[in-house]
Amino acid sequence: MSPLQEFKEDLEELANYQPTARRIFLTGANPFAMSYENLVERALLVHDYLAECQTIAMFSSIRDIKNKKVWQLRKLRTLGINGLSIGTESGDDGTLRLANKGYTAKELIEQCRKLDEAGIEYYFVYMTGLAGKGNGCRNAVNSARVFSKVNPRFISVDSLTLFPDTELYQMAQAGAFFPAGEKERLKELQIFIKNLQIRTHLFANSKSNFYPVTAYLPKERDSVINELQDVLDTTDETQMIEYRNCLKSLG
Repeated sequence: MSPLQEFKEDLEELANYQPTARRIFLTGANPFAMSYENLVERALLVHDYLAECQTIAMFSSIRDIKNKKVWQLRKLRTLGINGLSIGTESGDDGTLRLANKGYTAKELIEQCRKLDEAGIEYYFVYMTGLAGKGNGCRNAVNSARVFSKVNPRFISVDSLTLFPDTELYQMAQAGAFFPAGEKERLKELQIFIKNLQIRTHLFANSKSNFYPVTAYLPKERDSVINELQDVLDTTDETQMIEYRNCLKSLG
């Protein structure tokens, strides 16, 4: 964790450049992993330096919510902490175990319901292809079912891209993990969208996605499913694989 003095120096510099900032985003892994007391201290400092700041957003894991009670979450919300970006990646227990996320689908629901009760807005990430070849449909259906039991303001969709020197890449090289094909990933995304039963914004337009789409669900459900089907019907798998292989980074 960055020393408090360093945090103050960053805020002082920020106040010189953006004194009227109304929203800031705390970067560096998952700041919400900090204890309740540390988060309160830093939120108060933000307001000391940025008097007009209304929202303090940051990355979080489901694990980071577990050690915070609802009354503490409510207090953090009154201090402006809101808009947690949660890298869920999946809501399917088998896929969560494969990705070593450290929590179950049931725990995901329990912890996000605490955020709902406290009035803290949050966003999810879903990753197509993460479950491996032949498992995309299961992952999509189960994840959509779990996500539909809570209230993510929006869902960002990425597609698994394996890079050397990562554990999953090494598993694939050893034959312990078989990556899903590109068309299977698009079908997985279709199934995920079809089974989501909440109002949310979906953004599958990051660099990792072969074909970028966005949609407000459920209003635009049918149109985006049809759009993806057109890609499946008119694009060769080889062309999709070539795109994936050319990705050197996701930044």
